[in-house]
Amino acid sequence: MNKTAHEVVQLARAKERWTSLDFFEEIFDGFQEFHGDRLFGDDEAIVGGVASLAGKPVTVIGIQKGRDLQENIQRNFGSPHPEGYRKALRLMKQAEKFKRPVITLINTAGAYCGVGAEERGEGEAIAKNLLEMSDLNVPILAIIIGEGGSGGALALGVADEVWMLEQTIYAILSPEGFASILWKDGSRAAEAAELMKITAPELHELGIVDKVIPETFNGEPIPWVKIAYMMKKSMIEKLTELSQTDVTSLLEKRYERFRKY
Repeated sequence: MNKTAHEVVQLARAKERWTSLDFFEEIFDGFQEFHGDRLFGDDEAIVGGVASLAGKPVTVIGIQKGRDLQENIQRNFGSPHPEGYRKALRLMKQAEKFKRPVITLINTAGAYCGVGAEERGEGEAIAKNLLEMSDLNVPILAIIIGEGGSGGALALGVADEVWMLEQTIYAILSPEGFASILWKDGSRAAEAAELMKITAPELHELGIVDKVIPETFNGEPIPWVKIAYMMKKSMIEKLTELSQTDVTSLLEKRYERFRKY
C-alpha cells in the first residue's frame, strides 16, 4: 500500500533511522574523522573525513542527527552552523587536491538560523558551497538519507547524481513552514505535504533525483544492513563510471543537470 506524503515525512524524521555515522561504519572501511573549519570551530552537526570504498580512498561527509535528546543537543538536531558547511567545503577541497571522489549523506530539516549562525555568515557559507561544488573537479555523489530541507541540504547536494532513500523527503522548506506561509496555519502540514511533491518517487519522476534506493519489499521493511549493502554496491558502480569521465565532461554534465530546472 502506498504511503501518503505526510506518512513519508514522519518516516523520514523517525529517530530509528540510521544516521550518517551508521552508514559510514557499515559501508566504508577505515573511516577517519576530521574536525574543524580552520576558521571558527568544529560543528558536530556535520561529520566527515577519509575512508576506503572497494579499496579506493574517498571523502565522506554527512549531516548527523542524534538518537536521543542529549545527542540531538550535541548535534544541534542536525541543523548545521556555518562552520559545519565550511568544514565540509574544506574536506571537499582536500578531496579535489588528492583526487578523491566525494560522497555526501544528507539528513537535515535545514541550516541553523540562530543569531550566532547569522553573525558568522550562514548564508554566505551555503552560497560558497554551491559555487565551489559546481566546479569541484572530482566526482560527487549526494544521497538523502532522511530529511533534505532547504539550502541546508542543497549545500551538500550539488552533485553529479543525487539519490534518495525510498522513505525520505527533499524540499525547499518543511510542510509546516509551507502551510504557515501559504495558509497562515502550520497545522495544515499534512495537506501541504501532499501538494509539495517532496517524496522520492515524485522527485524521481520529475528528474530532480537520479535514483531511489528501496527501503521496503512487498510492503515489508528491508533491514538497514541490506539497505546499506545496496547503497554500497550502487556507489561503487556509479563512482567507477564517473571516475572514467574526463573532468571537462564531468563539470559540463553537472552544470547542465542543475540548469535544466
